[in-house]
Amino acid sequence: MENDIKNTVLITGGAGFIGSNLCEYFLSKGHKVVCFDNFATGYRHNLKDFINNANFLLIEGDIRNATDCQNAVKGVDYVLHQAALGSVPRSINDPITTNDVNVSGFLNMLVASRDANVKRFIYAASSSTYGDSVGLPKVEEVIGKPLSPYAITKYVNELYAEIFSNTYGMETIGLRYFNVFGRKQDPNGAYAAVIPKFVMQLMQLESPQINGDGNYSRDFTYIDNVIQMNELAMSTKNVEAVNTVYNTAYGDRNTLNDLVGYLKEFLAKYDERIANVEVGYGPNRAGDIPHSLASIAKAKELLGYDPKFSLQEGLKEAVDWYWKNLR
Repeated sequence: MENDIKNTVLITGGAGFIGSNLCEYFLSKGHKVVCFDNFATGYRHNLKDFINNANFLLIEGDIRNATDCQNAVKGVDYVLHQAALGSVPRSINDPITTNDVNVSGFLNMLVASRDANVKRFIYAASSSTYGDSVGLPKVEEVIGKPLSPYAITKYVNELYAEIFSNTYGMETIGLRYFNVFGRKQDPNGAYAAVIPKFVMQLMQLESPQINGDGNYSRDFTYIDNVIQMNELAMSTKNVEAVNTVYNTAYGDRNTLNDLVGYLKEFLAKYDERIANVEVGYGPNRAGDIPHSLASIAKAKELLGYDPKFSLQEGLKEAVDWYWKNLR
C-alpha cells in the first residue's frame, strides 16, 4: 500500500464517528477520500479538520437513493461502507427505518459498487450477528439467532455480500465491529453509545446509569484498532483473505462495572471529585447480548492484524480527547 497511494477511497457514513476517523486517516496516508453522508447521524464538525483538503470530496446523499449511490462510486477504487443506523434500541423502536437504511441502502451500495467495478467492498458488520450464541470467544463461523432487528439487518449484509462475491465476482470483506469507542463518538442523544455517555455524565458529576447489575461484559475496541483492520482489509493481497468476515476487536473483555471504574480513575486525574461519583443501576436492556468476547485469530492469521490498544489504553486517549473537546 505504501507504493500505491493514489487510490480513491469512498467512505459512506464518513461524517459519523468511525467514518470521520477513517476519512482523516486515509487522507493522512495520501489517498483521495470521498465522504458520502446524509448527516442523519453524522456531523459536519467531524469533518472540519480536513474539509478543505484538496484530496477530500464531500457528497451529500442517501444510501437509500440508488442514484446517489451511483454518483458516489464514480471513479472510486475502494469502498469502506460505514453508513448505517446503529443501536439495538433504535431498531426495536423503529425496525422499518433500520431495515431501509441497513438492508436496502446496503444493497444499493453493493449494486452501485458492482456496476462501477470497484476493486473491493469493505463493510461494517457487527458483533450483534452472534445473537444468542453462548460460546466464548466468538469465532466467525459460529453464530446464533439474532436478538434484535438491528442484528438481523447486519447479518443480512453478510449474506448479500457473500452472494455478490459468488455471483458477480466482487471482492468483499466484512468487519464485525465489537463495541467501538474513541474520539469523535457522540455522547448525546437517545441512542448514544455507553462510553461517551458515561464520560459526559461523570464530567458533569452525574451518576451514570448501568443497565443490569454491571456484570455484562464486552470486548471494547478502540477506534485505532478499527482503522488498522480497515486498512488491512483494503490493502491485503492474500486471495484467501477476501470474501469473508472478520471479528474486529481487541480480544479481551471487561464488565460494565470494570468500564466505569476505569473511567472514574482516568477522569479523576482532571477532576478528583469524579472518583466519588456513585453509579446507578437499572433493568437490563431488551436485545442485549450478556457477554461478548472476540477471537481475533482469523484476522491475525489472514490479515496480519495486531491491535495496539487495550480498553485501558484506548480509554486514556479517549478521555483526554473528551476532556479537551467536550467540556
